[in-house]
Amino acid sequence: MAPNATETTSLVKGNNEEAENMKKLKAYQPWAFFVTFGGYFMAHFSRKCYSTVKQQLQETAGYSPLILSEMDTVFMGTYAAGNIISGKLGDTFNPTTVLAIGLFGSGICLFLINISLWFDFLSFSLTLGNFFIIAVYFLFGFFQSTGGPVGTAVMGNWFCDKKSIESRGLIFGLWTCHQYCGDITAALCTAFVLGAGFDYTWAILIPALTNFAWGFLTMKLIADPADIGIITPEVAIRLEKLKAKQATQGSHIVDEGPAPITYAAALQIPMVAQYAFAFGFFKLTNYVLFFRSRIPTQPSLVKELGYLR
Repeated sequence: MAPNATETTSLVKGNNEEAENMKKLKAYQPWAFFVTFGGYFMAHFSRKCYSTVKQQLQETAGYSPLILSEMDTVFMGTYAAGNIISGKLGDTFNPTTVLAIGLFGSGICLFLINISLWFDFLSFSLTLGNFFIIAVYFLFGFFQSTGGPVGTAVMGNWFCDKKSIESRGLIFGLWTCHQYCGDITAALCTAFVLGAGFDYTWAILIPALTNFAWGFLTMKLIADPADIGIITPEVAIRLEKLKAKQATQGSHIVDEGPAPITYAAALQIPMVAQYAFAFGFFKLTNYVLFFRSRIPTQPSLVKELGYLR
C-alpha cells in the first residue's frame, strides 16, 4: 500500500492506461453483485422456510419440540464452525466452486428432509427418524455457511475501484439486504403454499429446487477480475511475482490468486476479534427470534402465544 494510502484509497488508479481495465471492471460489477446477492438470498430462503413449518413438523409429521430444538442447536453449531472453515476454503480454492457446493449441498439436504417426510421415517423407527433429520441438519449448517465469507470475498474482489470503495457502506448495505429479502420471501412462500392448500412439504421443496438452480448460475460467476484479464494494481503485483516464479521454477506455474492467510494472522488484523465478538451478540438475539418464532397457521392466536411462551 502507498505511504499516504487510507482505508478509502482505491486499488485501481484512474489514469488513461487503466481506463480499459476500469471499464471492464465496472461492467462486471452488477453481475457479481446479482449472483452473490442471490446466493446468500437462497441461504436465508432455505433456512427460514423450515422454521415457518415447525408447527406442521410437530403436529403432522410427529417430531417432538425437543427434536426441533436440537435441530436448531445442531444447525447453529455447524453453521458457526462452517463460517470459519468456508472462509479458509474460499481463500484456498476457487471461491465460485465453494459457493456452488454450498448451494447444491443445501438443496440436497432440504430434499433429504422431504424424503424423510414423504416416506414417514418416524413410522419405521423413532430413533431412525430423529437421527436422520438431525444428521441432515448437521450437514445443512456447513453448506449454509459458504455464502457469507466467500460471497463477501468475491464482492471485495470486484468492488475495488475508487468510487466503489468510497461508497462501500451503501454497496454492502444494499448487498446485506439479501438475508431480509430471503426471510420475507420464505414467509410469503409458506403462506402461499399453506393458503393454496398444498402439502406443507412444498415449503421445503421449493427452496431446495431454487438452491439447485442458483448453484448452476453461480458456477458461471467469475470470482477474480484477473480471470478475465482485468489487471488491477493488486493483480499486476501478483503477475510480477508469477513471472519471477516462472523464471526459476518453470512456465507450468500459474497464478492462483492472493495467498491465503492463517487464522492467527486474521485475528491480528485490527478490530477483527472485537467485531466478531460484538457481532456474536447481534446474532444471538437475531437467531433466537429467527428459529423460535413462526407464522401463525391456526385460527386461535391464544394457541400461538402459548407456544411462544
